[in-house]
Parts: sequence; structure tokens; C-alpha cells
Amino acid sequence: MRKRRFKEEQIVSILKEAESGVPVKDLCRKHGVSDATFYTWRKKYGGMEVGDAKKLRGLEEENRQLKKLLAETMLENAAIKDVLSKKW
Repeated sequence: MRKRRFKEEQIVSILKEAESGVPVKDLCRKHGVSDATFYTWRKKYGGMEVGDAKKLRGLEEENRQLKKLLAETMLENAAIKDVLSKKW
């Protein structure tokens, strides 16, 4: 996976700049992001503080790991059922 260019603190500060009245086009040009990226950040991190954004990132990582464990367990169960269903 590609390393993220902006940390939560930077994203939240950029969004706060936009809330203070700086035009989005100028803000995006200044920080080198596209309009689509800005609006994606606003949808995801809008109204959050830095601590909230860090918690969200941690929860997303934990959720990813749990989904991976569930998929592996389901695959093992399917393999065991397949082996047990065969008549020897």
C-alpha cells in the first residue's frame, strides 16, 4: 500500500482553513491536492478534531485486521467441510 502523503493533523488543519473562509481552489493549489481529494477529506473528516481523526484511523485499521481474520477462518471452515464431506 502506498504511504499517505498527509497526516490526520494536516488534513484537519486544511479543512479548518476552508471553514475559515479560504476558497477551496486556492487551498487545494496551495497544498497540492485535487478538489476531489479535498471533498473526500471533508466527507470523511469534516467536523472532527485531530484526536477524533486518529481514533478513526485506528478503528479502520482494527476493522481491516478483523475482516482479514474472519475471511481466513471462513476459508479454513470451508476447507474442513470439504474434507469431511468426502467419503473415504
